[in-house]
Amino acid sequence: MRLNKYLARAGVTSRRKADLLIEEGSVRVNGEIVTRLGTQVNTREDKVEVNGVEIKPETKHYLVLNKPPGYVVTLDDPFGRPTVKELLPDLGVRLFPVGRLDLNSEGLLLFTNDGELAHQLIHPRYNIKKVYMVRIKGRIQSRDLKTLSEGVYLDNRKTSPDELKIIKKDSDSSLLRIEIHEGRKREIRRILQAVGHQVVKLKRIQFAGLKLGSLERGKWRYLKPDEIKKLGTSH
Repeated sequence: MRLNKYLARAGVTSRRKADLLIEEGSVRVNGEIVTRLGTQVNTREDKVEVNGVEIKPETKHYLVLNKPPGYVVTLDDPFGRPTVKELLPDLGVRLFPVGRLDLNSEGLLLFTNDGELAHQLIHPRYNIKKVYMVRIKGRIQSRDLKTLSEGVYLDNRKTSPDELKIIKKDSDSSLLRIEIHEGRKREIRRILQAVGHQVVKLKRIQFAGLKLGSLERGKWRYLKPDEIKKLGTSH
């Protein structure tokens, strides 16, 4: 097995970052520093170390959390804000969130120690689908939908939803179902702001084929075997 893949599967980091560790001389195989990318290792016989710590493949864990608003998607926040880590019990393994939901957003958030899969799920080239239910201020108009479908510019690059459906319109608000694959920072809030609508509530209900379903806000569960398999084929 390639050394970078071994490190990713062991939950150390992504393959790309593993390559950087190798190049900078942080990885030893059988006591020897290895800097050549593409190095092969025997997973049963070779001893692999990163910065002096032996790395062994660990059991992969996959779980989903229904993130409430008001929590930062990080394991440690320098500003002392509540983090999603506080919503999980101590499972005896270091899990990290995949992708992001901003502070005021809620919904489906995947956790795992599978660095390789996590990297693939957040890399833009894999076009991972994400679906959100979004409530906005104001009654959305047909001209707004036309502008969004044609695309608006964010950071000097045009972007648009893959799919947008109006679920309900009231006199002072609208409920939308929005599907995207890019996942740029605050993308949905920003494109809706571009057509004059402020997001009141944003909830992710699907990610990479996973569905939030009836999982209660603030609760978590392990993924089922078929869901894990679906994750592995979603990219």
